[in-house]
Amino acid sequence: MSPNKQRNKATGGEAIDGLIIAAFGRHYEVATAAGRLRCYTRGKKSSFACGDHVRVTPGGDDQGVIDALKPRRSLLRRSDAFREKLIAANLSHILIVVATEPGFSDLLVSRCIAAAESQDITPIIILNKADLVDRLAFSRAQLAPFRALGYEVIEASALHGAAGLLERLSSLHAIFVGQSGMGKSTLINALIPEANAATREISAALDSGKHTTTFARLYALDGQMPDDARGWIIDSPGLQVFGLAHLGPDELAECFIEFRPLLGRCRFRDCRHEEEPGCALLEALADGRVHPRRFEHYRSIRAEIAEAKRLNPGW
Repeated sequence: MSPNKQRNKATGGEAIDGLIIAAFGRHYEVATAAGRLRCYTRGKKSSFACGDHVRVTPGGDDQGVIDALKPRRSLLRRSDAFREKLIAANLSHILIVVATEPGFSDLLVSRCIAAAESQDITPIIILNKADLVDRLAFSRAQLAPFRALGYEVIEASALHGAAGLLERLSSLHAIFVGQSGMGKSTLINALIPEANAATREISAALDSGKHTTTFARLYALDGQMPDDARGWIIDSPGLQVFGLAHLGPDELAECFIEFRPLLGRCRFRDCRHEEEPGCALLEALADGRVHPRRFEHYRSIRAEIAEAKRLNPGW
């Protein structure tokens, strides 16, 4: 019997390949050649993410059981001292959505980029609501350090059409991430009208958005059954924090691409890049090769990781 037709003795079904297209805690929606199945996992622990390729055993009433995880090319995750959250798997790109309003955190952008770099996922920054010209110059200035490093920045307006953006994203396996209120769901609706993702008005009083997406969901960009031969995008819940406690100090430094040529060139092998003489990073900061804001981001994330490891030595 071929591997694609393994008989499951418990249910009498045949194991088939599938792609997780939505994650609801320990329950998942899986796209298969036999149609979409609502699946659960065996045991209490779940370690699957939207975008994972899996083996499932179909049951009755469009139900199924996930039996095995197939090899991943990448895994995007976030973590704090005590909890890790799997966000999405098998990504080629991460689409970091910011907007002219409400205000966005450039520190969160650096966090998302670091998470992507750690998994060889290509970051693209999308500046949404670019039609709101009053805040456009300020937003561009916030993103200037990232653009200077070579990261692609795309200006868009979801309310005025997304044809050009669709063409750029059509072959990618990507995820939208960003703070609530940045317009991720509106972009999804503009790119894929049939998605009907929920949208809400921005809470102007709090200068932040209201959460509209409560779980990760994958959409094929051509409206067909998603697979590796076509482009797809995952919509994810809005983020206010993006912890990186699972990264070590050296890993974090590698995730800042402007640091890479400098690493290993400090006078002291155990340099912490604080006040040590002969620190290559501090010298680059002083002569402008490293942007002060990016170095501030690095120190902030590094301190947070150190505190997480102090609270949970298991990291």
